[in-house]
Amino acid sequence: MGEVKIYTRKGDDGTTGLWYGGRVPKDDARTSAYGDVDEAISTIAVARSLAREAGTVSPVHDDLLELQRCMFIGCASLATLPEHHGKLEAGVTRLTDAMVSAVETRIDWYKERVELPPKFIIPGGTTLSAQLDVARTVTRRAERTVVGLKASGGLPDDTVLRYLNRASDLLFVIARYTDEPEPVIFEGRG
Repeated sequence: MGEVKIYTRKGDDGTTGLWYGGRVPKDDARTSAYGDVDEAISTIAVARSLAREAGTVSPVHDDLLELQRCMFIGCASLATLPEHHGKLEAGVTRLTDAMVSAVETRIDWYKERVELPPKFIIPGGTTLSAQLDVARTVTRRAERTVVGLKASGGLPDDTVLRYLNRASDLLFVIARYTDEPEPVIFEGRG
């Protein structure tokens, strides 16, 4: 088997290559968008690892793994210039409406099993729920970055944006599902 090099030296000039061709600066809105999604994927990885250690393999572990898979597909879309968008393959390198709907179904499943308080919940009831809240906030940041890409005209299809919005909602309800039976509610100071 041939050796795969990790370094190419092509990015030493401060640019990076995109899916289906083209190069952009490493601080471009497009690289920021897929970089933030990549960070979200990694924070979900920590939560998935904690779910496995806690014995909460199914359904939490499986749902988190599916989020990661789909978010990688979202990264492929984000790493593609608009003029190459037609080359993306549904479900492989481009998110679909069905994938967004599947997340909604999972949100509903968790909501049927957990009572959501009408006030803010202070994160940290369990290590797993705390990490899920970290993943949720990182996913929300990724969503905001993708909104910026869309505003600049760099997002020909907003499915990835809708997916990220649902993904953060799913992370919220999974965090509540894995939280303490009586989560700490923010009451403010009076």
